[in-house]
Amino acid sequence: MIKLAENESFMLIKQKSKTFLLSSFLISSVLFSQVHNVSEGYVKPDDPLVVQNLEQWQDLKFGLFMHWGTYSQWGIVESWSLCPEDESWTQRKPEHGKSYNEYVKNYENLQTTFNPIGFNPQKWANAAKKAGMKYVVFTTKHHDGFAMFDTKESDYKITSPRTPFSKNPKADVTKEIFNTFRNDGFKIGAYFSKPDWHSENYWWPYFPPKDRNVNYDPKKYPERWNSFKKFTFNQLNEITSNYGKIDILWLDGGWVRPFHTIDPAVEWQRTIKVEQDIDMDKIGKMARKNQPGIIIVDRTVPGKWENYITPEQAVPEHALSIPWESCITMGDSFSYVPNDNYKSSQKIIETLIKIISRGGNYLMNIAPGPNGDYDAVVYDRLKEISNWMEKNQSAVFATRGIAPYHEGDLYYTRSKDGKTVNVFHISEKAEYKAPANLTFSVPENFKPKTLNRKLYRS
Repeated sequence: MIKLAENESFMLIKQKSKTFLLSSFLISSVLFSQVHNVSEGYVKPDDPLVVQNLEQWQDLKFGLFMHWGTYSQWGIVESWSLCPEDESWTQRKPEHGKSYNEYVKNYENLQTTFNPIGFNPQKWANAAKKAGMKYVVFTTKHHDGFAMFDTKESDYKITSPRTPFSKNPKADVTKEIFNTFRNDGFKIGAYFSKPDWHSENYWWPYFPPKDRNVNYDPKKYPERWNSFKKFTFNQLNEITSNYGKIDILWLDGGWVRPFHTIDPAVEWQRTIKVEQDIDMDKIGKMARKNQPGIIIVDRTVPGKWENYITPEQAVPEHALSIPWESCITMGDSFSYVPNDNYKSSQKIIETLIKIISRGGNYLMNIAPGPNGDYDAVVYDRLKEISNWMEKNQSAVFATRGIAPYHEGDLYYTRSKDGKTVNVFHISEKAEYKAPANLTFSVPENFKPKTLNRKLYRS
């Protein structure tokens, strides 16, 4: 990392300095090239509290995402095997049910064996905080409809007497996670799936489900759809009323959206054949009443309720002018899979550098297992990241992108006050060796005077 600062002289203690500091680190350099469709038509929030919260969120840079539910017992992709689409992530294992209906029954019966007695959110918070993570987004409910919070709207929940873990004093895991991480200074994000494949008002048993969408026409059966809207509103009211301060409401399932917002250029949106307007105005106003200034992320639905955009498993190739966050798994899967292929700490650090140089945040997903803990290798990765972060955090947090953003193996960030520019150098070599000379573009109107060279290895 090269640090350029507009002050007088550089010292390791805090003094006014005009600095040229070079530090380097061991890191791989595999580029993300996956193209991700992001919403066009971004609407900048006009609520001063939301603007302030969004600015603070952009300072955080590194967050923890957690997908966790009963599905962890089977070690399968979260929820999607319930969806009758022919995609790789919806495949069902025959040992879990010979027919679709048998499979669904067995999947929903996972509630009766879910007992993650190793659940200890403080252990997670300690490791995440040392690694530099500063906010957490937790799946309060995924598409399968199983609530990881104490909802009064359904018995399909972790606190139900049908769930063994309900007898545990930490049974309301959403409450425990939010309180623990909040006490450690994290901003709190609640993931919530708008579609609910367990609800009879979304997938009506009268009709078989055909795909991920509602399986009846809401315009033809408005009373049923209104019941689903009420159910969704009430659950989101519970989350934003009963779980302390929440900074982000992260809404997934973008096919539940007004029909006029569909982008025909996006393949999965072309499968939406009926109106699925959930009344986001009503939900958003309620959430802001309960939680003034809360950031709302109605993923992939452009407009005033998508306060930032969320590329998935990808990093935009260029800097974006609007707030954004890449959600990327530490392993290969968002949910727990035995013997998952976890990324190296070098890969994770490199990805973080690329994201922040383009002005985004990195929301890294780690999936707890059925016992309620991470795999041991996760803690190893987080410790390795923390070693690097201790030396380089000043170039990560509270920074923004600056032109030229990245050139070859060089990546740029700047401090919010504009007085410091940081230049990261990464290399594909297995063992990093600092080059004798580094040539890079100094941002316009920036004139460093001195050079101090330091070598940091992760």
